[in-house]
Amino acid sequence: MSDSSPLPPVRLHPEAELARAALSTPLLSRAARLARWAGPGTRVDAGGGLVEEQLPAAVELLGLTGDDAVAYASEAWRVAVDAGLVEIVDEEAGTVRAGEELKLLTAGSPRDVLTVWLAALETVIADATVPDLDDLVDALDEGGEVDFSSLGWDPEAEAEFLDGVLGNLYLLTVSEDGPGDGTVPLPALAASMLVPDGMGEPTNDVLEQVSDAMMRLDDQFRVLEPVGLVDYRPVDEALMADTDEEPAATVDDTDVARYGMVRLTPLGVYGLRARLLEAGFAAPAVGDLADKGADVLLDGTARFGRSAARAETEQWLARREPLAAARELLAAARGSDDGAPLRRLRCQQALSLVGAEAEPALREVLDDPELGGLARVWLSERGAAEVPAPSEDMVFWLTVDTLAAQLAAEGNSEELQALVEGLAAQHSGFFTAAWRVEHPATAEVLDAMGRLHPDKKVAKQARKAAFKARSQQGS
Repeated sequence: MSDSSPLPPVRLHPEAELARAALSTPLLSRAARLARWAGPGTRVDAGGGLVEEQLPAAVELLGLTGDDAVAYASEAWRVAVDAGLVEIVDEEAGTVRAGEELKLLTAGSPRDVLTVWLAALETVIADATVPDLDDLVDALDEGGEVDFSSLGWDPEAEAEFLDGVLGNLYLLTVSEDGPGDGTVPLPALAASMLVPDGMGEPTNDVLEQVSDAMMRLDDQFRVLEPVGLVDYRPVDEALMADTDEEPAATVDDTDVARYGMVRLTPLGVYGLRARLLEAGFAAPAVGDLADKGADVLLDGTARFGRSAARAETEQWLARREPLAAARELLAAARGSDDGAPLRRLRCQQALSLVGAEAEPALREVLDDPELGGLARVWLSERGAAEVPAPSEDMVFWLTVDTLAAQLAAEGNSEELQALVEGLAAQHSGFFTAAWRVEHPATAEVLDAMGRLHPDKKVAKQARKAAFKARSQQGS
């Protein structure tokens, strides 16, 4: 992902709902319980972890069982320290006390709770890239330093890879063309990082890299699930069993879910967006523009998908009186710059959500050469009386403006091709008149019609008209 191009807008759940979800995550709730449990007799080691003698009490407090109980308790304590729920008083003595952030979990605002959770998330994401502790112990040299080369582990590369995976998962989740329920197969996620663009059939080497990455991601998502970032269905352990062993039951190798399935939770979407913003990415959220002017709304939603643009516009309109909103939108839609056609299209779409109270604003612009056409469309669609017929020049100008907006919004889409074919079929003399239209995008629109129309004869007429338009404009 490039940090210069905005990501699709995301629809965040209300902060109060997200804060409740954060408080109920296994890891943060465990960290909070340990922070409340810690007292004058609690001791930590030089790294801030609970001393070994106190781990059994922590495990018992949290009700943990099994081989990983101590590891889970240690992780929860580390999160408590890193998130400020516990504060180390004296490093030499190893004493602690409740941190200032602990009070925020009960007395703070939803935003306060989420800030604490984000700190916990950073700790967990960092932990997710660390190899197994047994491997780390084996890699310690005589001086007590970890020999990363013996592990085949590059901390920076691992962190960068996981950040990239999470970024792609975010993109797949928030995209309007992404999976319906946001669930992504682990092989697809791994492949998104490793298979080069344009590669048809992946090579055996690439497939092996994808397989290795899947296993790493399987471990990492198991670590990330308890903090509430993802819902995760792990890789089926039968797939990793020794091939010489007899399978316990017949399995379906074509079931993609057996290879791991991951989905960002609403809380996870919030968390990854916060990290992306911190990293300098443009990561808009629906509602960001609700308190901005109409000019910002129309420009800001220019690259939104239709659904997101409508949701953003609805929030913007909800804060304004219909007549004043309509006047502001119309004023912002004027212009002859490259972005103006798309602004007018977004304005037209926004006005479709406004009731009859806005009628005076539309009548005020009936004689406006840029807005008169869309005003007539709005009034006619609502059955308004005494709507003057548009001149031929206005009809052609509005047609070019609409095509320019569609071209800017969607490129050479199937919808635009259908529109082009319909125009050429309905108006036999369209190109004879269209090149004369005094619109900045006339030549560009006619060029696009020449590319998109399947009939070679019609396409040639469009290209000739585009040439004439350029000659008329002196370009």
